[in-house]
Amino acid sequence: MTPTDPTAPTEPTAPDPAEAPTAPHAPGRRSPTGTSRPPTEHGTPSDTHPVQADPAGDGCVSGRSPQGAERTPAHPSDPEHRSAPQETPRRTPVPTEADPTETPTPPPDPGRHPRTPPGTGSPTPPRAEAPGPRPTAAAAPAHARPGKGPLRGLRVLDLATLFAGPLAATLLGDFGADVVKVEHPTVPDPSRGHGPAKDGIGLWWKLLGRNKRTMTLDLSTPGGRDTLLRLAATADVVIENFRPGTLERWGLGWPELSAANPRLVLARVTAFGQQGPYAHRPGFGTLAEAMSGFAAATGEPDGPPTLPPFGLADSIAALTCAYAVMTALAGRDRTGHGQVVDLAIVEPILTVLGPQPLWYDQLGYVQPRTGNRSANNAPRNTYRSADGRWLAVSASAQSVAERVMRLVGRPDLIAEPWFATGAGRARHSGVLDDAVGGWIARRKAEEVVCAFEDAEAAVALVYDVRDVMADPQFAALDTVTEVEDPELGPLRMQNILFRLSQTPGGIRWAGRPHGADTTEVLAELGLSGAEIAALRTEGAL
Repeated sequence: MTPTDPTAPTEPTAPDPAEAPTAPHAPGRRSPTGTSRPPTEHGTPSDTHPVQADPAGDGCVSGRSPQGAERTPAHPSDPEHRSAPQETPRRTPVPTEADPTETPTPPPDPGRHPRTPPGTGSPTPPRAEAPGPRPTAAAAPAHARPGKGPLRGLRVLDLATLFAGPLAATLLGDFGADVVKVEHPTVPDPSRGHGPAKDGIGLWWKLLGRNKRTMTLDLSTPGGRDTLLRLAATADVVIENFRPGTLERWGLGWPELSAANPRLVLARVTAFGQQGPYAHRPGFGTLAEAMSGFAAATGEPDGPPTLPPFGLADSIAALTCAYAVMTALAGRDRTGHGQVVDLAIVEPILTVLGPQPLWYDQLGYVQPRTGNRSANNAPRNTYRSADGRWLAVSASAQSVAERVMRLVGRPDLIAEPWFATGAGRARHSGVLDDAVGGWIARRKAEEVVCAFEDAEAAVALVYDVRDVMADPQFAALDTVTEVEDPELGPLRMQNILFRLSQTPGGIRWAGRPHGADTTEVLAELGLSGAEIAALRTEGAL
């Protein structure tokens, strides 16, 4: 997103910090480490229960929840649940090893590991219940230790804030890039105070700031400008999301940066791009979700347009930015010269919405809101079981649609002429929903899942985060992994996005305190203690 003021915290894409609980100690389900889970914002106690691994080992799952578990809803309007940005305490920087891209903080241990590729370690065993021991993963082989990923040796300067630019830098750091997070000396990245915190430490930052060294620098000061140019001379990539013209006002535009380093790639992530009538507007991912057509196509037919309760547009833009940076670097390898990446957050989400512009251009067709139903296939919806669980069913393939109807006792519908195409089934989704929904409503969730698996038909329980943390498939993939953190101890977060068989990435450390590595990074540039002290006196650090 594009900050309104590059020196001040910006409006988050989603969720709004005013709507987030301030501490993860509200009454409710206990987590495996003995701390309370934060209250959830959606559903009721009967809506969702963690999945229990089937003791019979036949691949089916249970909708049972641990005895006495309950869900405590959040109260966004209650001031006691609001969280404001908090500056985290400083830490003494950890000494640097010879290669800064390999500097773990603290040294690696078996609890903090890269994503193990298939065949290099035993899978994480499933847990029978959510409240139980944390899943443990096999120690990574020596050649896959953190810091030795395929982007080792690549240096990225992360100047961006909430959320697309910083997440793009995180994705690069996950595979070995040396990411240096540059924050304002007195106004840290707003994500440090965004959402729930523990012991005054923002948890979102632990995820977004992982694998990054942190330093402070006021780019609007002469010393900050000069230092940034010296850093840029050593870097491969700079990622920024200031409003167009801000870097230029500070004397840090593309002419100055490319003069300092002709091989530099500058990724500029803004709401609307670097040109056009909206370029200088303040913008956030929420606006991209609205203007792309996503909100207009999301929600019930008779309801309002619906925005996602998380940073969807920013996250899609982050993935796109990481791809764009690697594409630009590949171009540099051919030409020897860097270039500018101009990424508008509003564009990637428009691309993932599919062929809507093409449909409108050729047919004048505007996709309506259809709720959970699809205009292209059916049955496709969520259905509630006899024990109160929600399940999602999809029948995009003709063969799967036929299996579902045989399973629910309506093979007669397969002979209908309209059943032969996805669009035809979608036009009769009410009939199909009655058949599927009625069948599921008479059975418990475990029975439904087992029956669908036996019939080779597609079904999934609708999860909340508790189910994700307990699911044996996610455990086998190590999708949510454990990271040892000097401030909070062991914590769990999403693992890196994919597995590489020869050069895997990994999580070297979680988000570090504000400015923790400033002295270390500047010393690597050759600045003396006196020069660093002078920058601090100037207010540049």
